Amino acid sequence: MLRRLQHAQLAVVVCLALASVAWAAPVSYSFLSVASPGDPAFTQLLGINNSSTIAGYYGDGTAIANHGFTLVLPNSFTPENFPGATQTQVIGINNTGWTAGFYVDSATPAVTHGFTFNGTSFATVDAPGTAFNQLLGINDGLTAVGYSSLDPAGMTLQRSYMVLGTTFTYLDGFLPSGVMNNQAVGINGAGIVVGFYQDSMGVFHGYIFNGISASPLDFLGGMGTQAFGINNHGEIVGDYTDSMGVMHGFTYVGGVFQTVDVPGSTPGSTVINGINDQGQLVGFYVPNNTDNTVGFVATPVPEPGSLLLLGSGMLVGLGLVRRKLVR
Repeated sequence: MLRRLQHAQLAVVVCLALASVAWAAPVSYSFLSVASPGDPAFTQLLGINNSSTIAGYYGDGTAIANHGFTLVLPNSFTPENFPGATQTQVIGINNTGWTAGFYVDSATPAVTHGFTFNGTSFATVDAPGTAFNQLLGINDGLTAVGYSSLDPAGMTLQRSYMVLGTTFTYLDGFLPSGVMNNQAVGINGAGIVVGFYQDSMGVFHGYIFNGISASPLDFLGGMGTQAFGINNHGEIVGDYTDSMGVMHGFTYVGGVFQTVDVPGSTPGSTVINGINDQGQLVGFYVPNNTDNTVGFVATPVPEPGSLLLLGSGMLVGLGLVRRKLVR
């Protein structure tokens, strides 16, 4: 209903110089599925901080309205919905507990707005002169990222931005000329932004913006790439479409991509949307032989502490649940 994720082509090695060499080795994960009791057939997990607190939402937006939440594993859900909104999605969460996302108001016609929440109060965040906004990530310095559009439905004219307070910085001017829709989706503590754009041929490409310039990030041999999250080690997550047209989740660090698909998922249904500094991943998938959308948490095995990255970073064991893609 609100934002539909899509995909892109060609790998470019980007020097992030943020990640330990240990992260370049293939990583195994244990997977926990998570379904919200609010809608066991549709749950998405979209952001995770270093305390393993998760941002997400349940409800497909039609049969059941989108309802935002934060989650402390295994099953402590705290509702987070913009007051008076008809739909809310919580997308990003930082290490101090601030969240960012978007909501649909009760006006006729309804308008989609970005928001931040500091644990006690909500603030609407809309770029001046726009008709549609979504915030999709936030860092500890309270710089948020997202996109705006002049299209009230938000389906066209999408433009990536960063925002701190009331200052909006658009990023589409750093992308290749002729780009179409583009979104800034994740930001780390160093202010490095990841997102994706659609080229003039309709192909989707991931991008990395380092504050000065933007570089494409494309899975080698793929047909489309989208970058959704980045941690403070420079590890990036998202999804790509392979040469056969099948979508997969990925991690990227030190110039190396790794495909990550949830075991038992329907081929083409794994999306990785967030990552913390312990290397825990969050996203969603469709289990085999179902129509359900299920959230998941993937924890590295062995844990990153064993790789001498973060010492005794706290990790949580995993389980199983559901969700669907409406952004």
